[in-house]
Amino acid sequence: MRSTVRLRILITCGVLVAAGVGGWQLLPSDEGRTDPVPVGTTDQVSSLDPAGAYDAGSWAIYSNVYQSLLTFKPGFTTPTPDAAESCKFVGDKLATYQCTLRGDLTFPSGRTVTGEDVKYSFDRMLKIKAELGPAPLFPTLKNVTADGRTVTFNLSGRDATFPLKLATGAGSIVDRERYQADTLRQDNGVDGTGPYILKEYKPGQSALLEPNPKYRGALAGTGRPVLVKYFKESEQLAEAWKSGDVQVTHRQLPPSFVENLDTNGGTRLTEAESAEIRNIVFNTRDESPMGTKAVRQAIAALLDRPTITTGAYKGTVEPLYSLIPQGFVGHSTAFYDRYPAPDEKKAKKLLKDAGVRTPVAFTFGYRQDATYKAETVEIKKQLEESGLFEVKLVEADWPTFQKGYANGAYDVYTVGWLPDFPDSDSFTAPLVGTGNALASGYSSKSVDKLITDTQQYSDRSRATGDFKVIQDEIAQDVPLIPLWQKKDYVLATEAVGGSQNLSDGTGIWRLWELAWL
Repeated sequence: MRSTVRLRILITCGVLVAAGVGGWQLLPSDEGRTDPVPVGTTDQVSSLDPAGAYDAGSWAIYSNVYQSLLTFKPGFTTPTPDAAESCKFVGDKLATYQCTLRGDLTFPSGRTVTGEDVKYSFDRMLKIKAELGPAPLFPTLKNVTADGRTVTFNLSGRDATFPLKLATGAGSIVDRERYQADTLRQDNGVDGTGPYILKEYKPGQSALLEPNPKYRGALAGTGRPVLVKYFKESEQLAEAWKSGDVQVTHRQLPPSFVENLDTNGGTRLTEAESAEIRNIVFNTRDESPMGTKAVRQAIAALLDRPTITTGAYKGTVEPLYSLIPQGFVGHSTAFYDRYPAPDEKKAKKLLKDAGVRTPVAFTFGYRQDATYKAETVEIKKQLEESGLFEVKLVEADWPTFQKGYANGAYDVYTVGWLPDFPDSDSFTAPLVGTGNALASGYSSKSVDKLITDTQQYSDRSRATGDFKVIQDEIAQDVPLIPLWQKKDYVLATEAVGGSQNLSDGTGIWRLWELAWL
């Protein structure tokens, strides 16, 4: 499609601009500016406490102000030590993972970080089990022990993906003297050992980050001061870019803005190697109309993805027909195989055979944003034109929307998803496992077993068959419907260097890479 082709050309030009200019232009000047680099995003921070959030906006900040035992270096999918000196599986059962903590880490208070702090961080996260927290990421973690600088993670079974999970925001280490064991911290403060110190935070507005002189870890050094500015809607972010209020943007600009972007004026547009997806998620509990599988299947049979991707998204995203996106081990086309094109007859038969009275009335929640509204309105139109459904749309800002779907307030809702780490497991266990992060209420013993089976292989390609079976079962049960997949885009002015390294699909936001040129 024309808009898709044009976007790819622009991205290619942006990457060439970023990579092709002289080396002197990509290095910060000795006489450079000292004011913070302003970065704009529509991702919101749900909680500054790492035990309380499992979303892209929160984890972006965590990767800068906290440390995990492991991290990902740019371009690598295997984690490397950060707060740890070394880490390894003990024995060949992949059920015991042990790390030796660095001996030169200190919290802002000046207290030395110990293995007990690491144990405490995981224990409180699992104990609090916040409804929007990252506990679902660790279903195999039985307990954690600490002995001096040695920390041991005992797992319930083989889990080759465990080191990858440690390298995420869920593995953030907190000061046990500043974070209560059974309650989330509410004062908007941060006590971590990351490359940045959170100097000032205004919820929903901005976060001022300054380099942490006490940082010790995988980075050779810390970056320049950064001011992150948060915007509720993509259109607001676009206006901030046009006015010069931000010099770097990452997630999300309006599709129409990206489609018509001119990179000849000194603008750098970088395509990051990522796989952002979006799903229609169903509240599968009995009290919801979506508790009936045939209703979910009928919606899947009616959905016209190409119309959504070329309409609301101007061709800047591609239709997705699988739980696991392209580029990841085990990707398939399970939903296309079962529901290849909108089929009203098939939808009617599914509902009739299940004894479901029509039209089926339900609520559809979505996050406040013009693009998301256009997407949801189109889905409502497609479903109601069949005469089989009556859809009530419910728009909410991000905090309200997130709490709403976590509490079962909507029958159907749309949620975007970025991989927590570069592995297909990031699209299975958190999305369709029992107690999943989408709060769908979906639970399948066979899917859970298959997920566990995929985690036993150090050679991840050996899990391909199990991943494909999982996707076949999800296409049959339909606890969610994959909508689209897109690349991750970073936009920067010619005054800022390092933007091409800001994001690479590992879930880490490398603000320390940014500098004035």
